[in-house]
Amino acid sequence: MRGARKRLCSALIVAYGLFSLYAAYTVFLRPRRPAAPRPPHRDRRGPRDRAALGNGEWNPWEGDEKNELLASQQRYEANLKMIQNARSHLEQTSLRVQIWGKAAIGLYLWQHIFGGRLEPADVTAQWREGSQKAGKTCFSFITGPSVVPGYFSVEAENVVLVLNGREKAKITYATQWLHYAQTLIQTHKIQHVAVVLLGNEQCNNEWIQPYLKRNGGFVNLLFVTYDYALVNEEDIFQWPLGVATYRNFPVVEPSWSMLRDPRSYLCNFLGTVYKNSSRETLMEVLKQDGLDKLCWIAAREQWQPQETDESFKNYQDALLQSDLTLCPVGINTECYRIYEACSYGSLPVIEDVTTSGEYL
Repeated sequence: MRGARKRLCSALIVAYGLFSLYAAYTVFLRPRRPAAPRPPHRDRRGPRDRAALGNGEWNPWEGDEKNELLASQQRYEANLKMIQNARSHLEQTSLRVQIWGKAAIGLYLWQHIFGGRLEPADVTAQWREGSQKAGKTCFSFITGPSVVPGYFSVEAENVVLVLNGREKAKITYATQWLHYAQTLIQTHKIQHVAVVLLGNEQCNNEWIQPYLKRNGGFVNLLFVTYDYALVNEEDIFQWPLGVATYRNFPVVEPSWSMLRDPRSYLCNFLGTVYKNSSRETLMEVLKQDGLDKLCWIAAREQWQPQETDESFKNYQDALLQSDLTLCPVGINTECYRIYEACSYGSLPVIEDVTTSGEYL
């Protein structure tokens, strides 16, 4: 009996030891099997939602955002089309004017009044041109020795012809341009013509009369320098003489210093003193009253059509440094000096006389 118990206990001990060894082998020494693949997760979203989601997270407002983006794109395209239509309509209704500058006052018109630029900048170039827009009117300007009748492109139905009519030779050349413009009118290549005329200093401008539309001609409007007797403010207007652009007088940019800074001289006069003229009287008065010591005076006996660099600089400095610029009468009361003084902020003092000629 006692021996049977011993054998049973020994058997249990042996079984426990074997189980422990098996458990240790299973946990620490037995190689692991690869995990069985998990069955695919069933996606309850439809194919449209999966395509919209892509690799990102699901956005419940994505549909609304897409609709808003599409609406914004449509509004942008509609506004852009409206702007393009308005611009096209504006271009169709714009007035186009081509200015043919065949006198020096054309440069005063374009550069000093319009503030336009010319290319090339070289004043000796054979051909110069520029363009700019004012409101609904598109202006273009051409000038130079190479601008001759029939050898340039007429780019507008409205033409402003700038001519020189001071002397006989200039008038002959001007009439050639008028005949050319008349041919363009007759062939319906242009519709309207205006003339800006550098008139005769004694206002003898009868030669232009037959070309005016009021007299059976084709010129709609005439702008003429000096006090021409036929100025009526309807189709004939007085035009400012302006600065001497033929001497390359610059476009002067105004500044506060021109108005506020004190000037070194009371007055100035740099010019020609003709015999038996009021200019001689002016020189005498300045000397008698001692004003010549307060003013910049440089008189000469003979007129010089072209300035030297030194004399031109002295003239500009005199205008800039003088409170007053004396403007004694020449052949006509109106002269370039008036406008040149104003350019530099110097007050022009104009002789109040009437010269001989056909004036107002």
